[in-house]
Amino acid sequence: MSETTRAAEQAYLKQVHRRLEENIKATQSRLKACQQDVEEQKRYLWESRDEMDHIEKAASRQSIEQSVRSGEILLEKQRKLQKTQRAPYFGRFDFAAEGQSVKPVYIGVHHFHDDLQNQTVIYDWRAPIASLFYDYETGPAQYQSPEGTVVGEVQKKRQFRIKYDRIELLIDSTVHVVDDVLQQELGQASGDEGMKQIVATIQRDQNAIIRDDDTRELIIQGVAGSGKTSIALHRIAYLLYRHKDTLTADDMLIISPNRVFSAYIANVLPELGEENIREISMEDVASELLEGQYRFETFFEQTNRLLEHDDPALKQRLQRKASLSFLKKLDEYAAVVEQRRFVAEDVWIAKRLIPAFLLEEIYRKHRALPGNERMKQLARETEQKVRIQYNYDFTPQDRAELKTALNQMRCEQTLRETYKGFFDWLGEPELFRPARNSRLEYADVFPMIYLKMKLDGIRSPFTAVKHLLIDEMQDYTPVHYAVLGRLFNCRKTILGDANQSVNPYSAANAEQIEAALMQASSVRLNKSYRSTWEITQFSQQILPNPELEAIKRPGEAPQVIRCASRAQEYTTLAEALTAFADSEHNSLCVICKTQKQAARVHKALSERSEVPLRLLDADSTSYSGGAVVCTAHLAKGLEFDQVLVFDVSAENYHTQMDRHLLYVACTRAMHLLRLTHSGDPSPLLP
Repeated sequence: MSETTRAAEQAYLKQVHRRLEENIKATQSRLKACQQDVEEQKRYLWESRDEMDHIEKAASRQSIEQSVRSGEILLEKQRKLQKTQRAPYFGRFDFAAEGQSVKPVYIGVHHFHDDLQNQTVIYDWRAPIASLFYDYETGPAQYQSPEGTVVGEVQKKRQFRIKYDRIELLIDSTVHVVDDVLQQELGQASGDEGMKQIVATIQRDQNAIIRDDDTRELIIQGVAGSGKTSIALHRIAYLLYRHKDTLTADDMLIISPNRVFSAYIANVLPELGEENIREISMEDVASELLEGQYRFETFFEQTNRLLEHDDPALKQRLQRKASLSFLKKLDEYAAVVEQRRFVAEDVWIAKRLIPAFLLEEIYRKHRALPGNERMKQLARETEQKVRIQYNYDFTPQDRAELKTALNQMRCEQTLRETYKGFFDWLGEPELFRPARNSRLEYADVFPMIYLKMKLDGIRSPFTAVKHLLIDEMQDYTPVHYAVLGRLFNCRKTILGDANQSVNPYSAANAEQIEAALMQASSVRLNKSYRSTWEITQFSQQILPNPELEAIKRPGEAPQVIRCASRAQEYTTLAEALTAFADSEHNSLCVICKTQKQAARVHKALSERSEVPLRLLDADSTSYSGGAVVCTAHLAKGLEFDQVLVFDVSAENYHTQMDRHLLYVACTRAMHLLRLTHSGDPSPLLP
C-alpha cells in the first residue's frame, strides 16, 4: 500500500467525518426546532383551553403527537449518525456497471445519506449492492437490485479498520482482504460486553446464509467457533432490513438455551441498528402450553442429574425418547386413544332415536377442539339434527338427558394418566419415572405436550410470530421439533452442533430435525474461527470432527497441569487468575463439570485470590465479561479469552457424556487454554 493511496483514503475519511458532523448539527437544529414547536403548541393548548371546542382540542393534540413522533425520528437519526461517526465504514470496492463509469462504493454498518448534498455516502452492509463486497474479488461480478440483475466489474477492493476519523488498518485487494483483516480481528482480546457484530469479516459462505431469502426452515449445522449464532443474528438483521415494510422485531422470537446466553448476545442486534427481539426458553414454551397444570424438571436439572449420578436406566429412558421411532409410536398411540376415548351408542330422547353412527360422525369431525368444547359441540349439533329430522325442539330436561348420556360414552383420563398409559401400551412401563417431588422428567414434557396436541389440539399463543430462531438445536429431540412445527407456522432458522451436546443421550442432528419438520433444509459451516490453531487441534483430539477446518492462527499451546493435591490445584488456578488480571485479556472462565463443583471452586478461589470472580448458575441473568466460574453446560455458546478447565482427572472425566463436556469446555477458549488435575489424568485427554 503506497503512502499516496493511504493519504488519499485518510483525506476522504476526514471529508466523510466532516459531512457526518454537518448532518449531525443540522439534525440537532431540526430537533431543537421540533422541541420548541411542541412546547409552543402545548402552551397554546393550555392558554386557549376555555376558548376551544372539543374538535379543535382534538386536532391540537393530534398535531402535538405528530410533532413528538417527528422528534423521535430525528432523535433516532441523530443517534445513528453519531454511531456511524465512531467507525464510518469498513470496506470499499470500485464497481463499473455495464455501460456506466466506475463508482467507488463504501460499505458500513449503517447507511449514511448526506441530506445536505442529497447523496449516498455509505451503503448499509445489507444493501443489495453490498453483496459484491462479500461475494467477489476483483473481476466480473453481478448483484440483484430491486430493478433486476446488475452486471459489471469490480475493479478495486479495500478493507479498513477505522476509529472515528483515523484509519488504523488499510489493506488493498492485492492480498487476501478478508483473511488478513479476519486474522487481525481474531487476534484481539474479546470485548467485555458479550458477542459483537462481525459485518467487516463475514465470509462468502456465511454471507450466503445471511442473505438466504427463500428457504422457509433453514438448519445451520456449524462446528464449534464457526460463528453460527452470530450469523443467525446477522440473518435476522438482514431480514428486518430486507422486509422492513412487513417485518419488525416484534414479529420475531428466539428460543434461547438460558438467560446468561441471552444476555451474552444482547448487544448484536442493537449494534446493527435493530431492536432486540423477544427471547424465551423451551421451558417457558412448555409452561405456557401446559397452562401451569404440571410441574417438571428443567433441562439444566436433568443434565445435572446425569452428571452427578451415573444412572443407566435414566440414560436408556433419554435415548428412547429422543428417537424418531418414539415419535412415530406416539402417533400410533394417539390414534388408538382417539378410538377408545368415545364409544358411541344409540340414544333415545323424547322417544326419538339418535343413532350411534351419527354421534360418532359428529364427534370425529371436531377432533381439533379441546375435550370439553368437543362434547359441547357434539350436544349442539345433535340437537340441531334432531330438530331437522323430527321437527322437534329439545326441552331443558331433554338437553340434560342428552348431556348425561354423552358423558357416559366418554372414556377420558387426565393428560398425565393418558401419557403414562402410553408406556403400558408400548409394553415398557419402566420408561415412565417421575423426577424428584413427583415432577415430570424433562424428557417427558414435550412428548406429553405432543400427545395433548394430537388428541385435543392446542391454540398456539405464538400465531403472531413470523420468524423463529432456535439456538443449540442439538439439545432438543425430534418430539420437540414436532411440537414446534405445529406451534409456529412461520419461517425458522435453527442452529447448533451435534458435537456440542452436553447430553448426548438425547441429542438431535440435522437429519433428525429435517425428518421431524418436513420442510427444512440444512447448510454446514465447517470452518472454525474462534480458537488458535493449537487449541483447535487439542480439542479435535478429544472429540474428532473430520469436517472441521481450523483457521491457522498461531498461539500458545494448551497446558495440562498436574498438581500434587486439590489444594495445589486451587493455588494454580488462583495464580492464573492473577496473571489474567495483569494481561490485556478481558474475559476468563473457570469451567467445572457440575454446579456443585463450580460452587466449591468459586469459594476456594475467592479465598485465595483478590481478582473479582463471579459464579454463574441456572438463575444468572447477565454476562459482563471479567472472570467467571461455571459449568460446561452454561458456558456453551459463549467464548472467553482464557479458559481454565478444573479437575480433568480420570475420576471426573471418563464417560462419553464427559467427552462432549470436555470438548465444549476446551472450545470456549480463544487465546489461552489450561487444564488442571490432581490424581491420574483423564483418558479422554490427548
